Amino acid sequence: GAGAASGEPSDDEKRLGRGIAGGLLHLDDPERLRWLVDQLQRPVAPDPAGLDPWAERRWRMLMTQLWGSGRQHVPLAEALVRLWAAAELRAELVELFELLLERTTHLVAPLAWPFVADGEPAPPVPLGLHGRYSRAEVFAAFGLLNDTRPFPGREGVFFDEATRCDVFFITLKKSERLFSPTTRYNDYAISPWEFHWESQSLTREASPTGQRYIHHVERGSRVLLFVREENRRGGVTLPFLGLGFAEYVSHEGERPMAIRWRLQRAIPGGFYTELAVAV
Repeated sequence: GAGAASGEPSDDEKRLGRGIAGGLLHLDDPERLRWLVDQLQRPVAPDPAGLDPWAERRWRMLMTQLWGSGRQHVPLAEALVRLWAAAELRAELVELFELLLERTTHLVAPLAWPFVADGEPAPPVPLGLHGRYSRAEVFAAFGLLNDTRPFPGREGVFFDEATRCDVFFITLKKSERLFSPTTRYNDYAISPWEFHWESQSLTREASPTGQRYIHHVERGSRVLLFVREENRRGGVTLPFLGLGFAEYVSHEGERPMAIRWRLQRAIPGGFYTELAVAV
């Protein structure tokens, strides 16, 4: 660009620099980080037309963090070309991801999708168990954030028809206010295996959504939990921790329904203390 000759960073470099600082420091899945380090060092930008759904979604997860979503969304083909044009920034990304790789402290396993028949491939959703993700990254991983749908949903729940999967975004501390010791939490880990969760305030037991929550196992639909302690900390939006799939155990009441879910995999000790709020 014109800025290059004068040594001034170009607009893209400024914008991508903000994305690197603000949107990527939570990446903690070693396999994902290694993939990105490998891909970003290739001489030519990938062509989206030649990507399988899994790789395409993985690029969209990165691009939504780098460029932004909604009105800031950049179509994938253009985003890749512009990133490859900013060679110094790509080198910076590689360096960052190598550093984050060194800092990873826990295992992130591929999601083990329930109700997948023998020989049938799992859905191409590049998320890992106990990995951290932004809301936009989760939407991108499900193929729900793309060039025709640039806005990630703002709801705390969504049902993805393609994978028959209910996804819950759970924030334990609901408001920015300081919490007193007597504050009641609606969502919390009961044990490393069980999670207590309140549905949206209008969900009735007899509604299609309520019935799907209760009968999801026999109907072959899935429930996937993402949880974080609070919305923001120190001015930074916190990512969600993927707790993996869960099965309905029981519920009480309606509008909202208070549901107990049993996790497919226990919450690791280091995370459990953060999520088992004193009730």
